[in-house]
Amino acid sequence: MVIGNSNLIKTNHYSDMMPENIHVHKTPVIPKQSNQRNSAGFTLLEIMIALAIISIALTVLLSLGNRTIAVHDRLQKITQATLLAQHKMSEVESSSTSVTLTGDERGVFDEPNDMFSWKIDYSDTPLPSIKMVSVTVSWGEENNNEEVTLDSFVF
Repeated sequence: MVIGNSNLIKTNHYSDMMPENIHVHKTPVIPKQSNQRNSAGFTLLEIMIALAIISIALTVLLSLGNRTIAVHDRLQKITQATLLAQHKMSEVESSSTSVTLTGDERGVFDEPNDMFSWKIDYSDTPLPSIKMVSVTVSWGEENNNEEVTLDSFVF
């Protein structure tokens, strides 16, 4: 079919419409091979490494939780021993006028504080009318140094 100019011919191929001195090279399309790896998922090695990291992190967090519980228990015992020592010191201070303050005294607290024991030491000071009183409340093993000591002066 000829349209207007006899040099132009209607065709469906673009290469036929190009001038003769320009050459178009088509690169062959290689179909995708079926054994190529799909990179959208995780490999077994990546999953194992992630699980190892998570297990280490959880182990550290659990041991930190156990350590926190142990520290809390120790602080609770120190607080309770301090309150018991203050109570015993107030007994000594209130009875200091009627009792001779010499030597030392020992004992164990009543239920529910029977795991705590107390010791009272009286010491002389340079002033004869003033005595130094030390109240020590201890618990657990003595070699672990689990004790609280309060010092005061009584007249």
